[in-house]
Amino acid sequence: METLYALDVALFRAINEQTGVAFLDAFFIFLTKFNQSWWIAALATAFIFVRRKKEGLTVLLLCVVAIAIADQIASHFFKPLIQRTRPCFELADVHLLINQPRSFSFASSHAANTAAVATMLFFFFAKSTALDKTFVWIMSLYAFLVGLSRIYVGVHYPSDVLGGFAIGIASGVLVYGAFSYVWKNVIETRRLKKQNNLNT
Repeated sequence: METLYALDVALFRAINEQTGVAFLDAFFIFLTKFNQSWWIAALATAFIFVRRKKEGLTVLLLCVVAIAIADQIASHFFKPLIQRTRPCFELADVHLLINQPRSFSFASSHAANTAAVATMLFFFFAKSTALDKTFVWIMSLYAFLVGLSRIYVGVHYPSDVLGGFAIGIASGVLVYGAFSYVWKNVIETRRLKKQNNLNT
């Protein structure tokens, strides 16, 4: 465990010590603060509705459910369970670029939430057109950079972010799996029965 912690700290410092470049500082602060980067979510929402029309509402609702599950697991299960102190409180000489969050460190809810959305979008868009696939790659990159920003600004260890990614992906898979099961075994079954009754 000590070796893993030492590696975690070393990776944290390797990323966090890159601060001081004005462009990078502004970029990662922008990504880590939703009140600044909210318009990315707005553009993604608009894209989903343009490409999927009425189905877009289903996609967005499933994204919200996946986020809710991921956030609850990260913030209300693992954080009080692990009670890990954030690096900005535990380590010396951390370059802290935002106000110090008072919650625990593991797992990163930012990473969990964005990974949950990226996972859900993968299921709906990855097997479609080149434009849709590009959208999935962009949103996956966005999720990765948001997670990276949490290390860069000094509030999470790399393992916090990796844990958040794992939670988000698992939440997205769970929600999509449940949706697919209900759609195939309940909604489609009822639709087929109704159609058969009309044909007889």
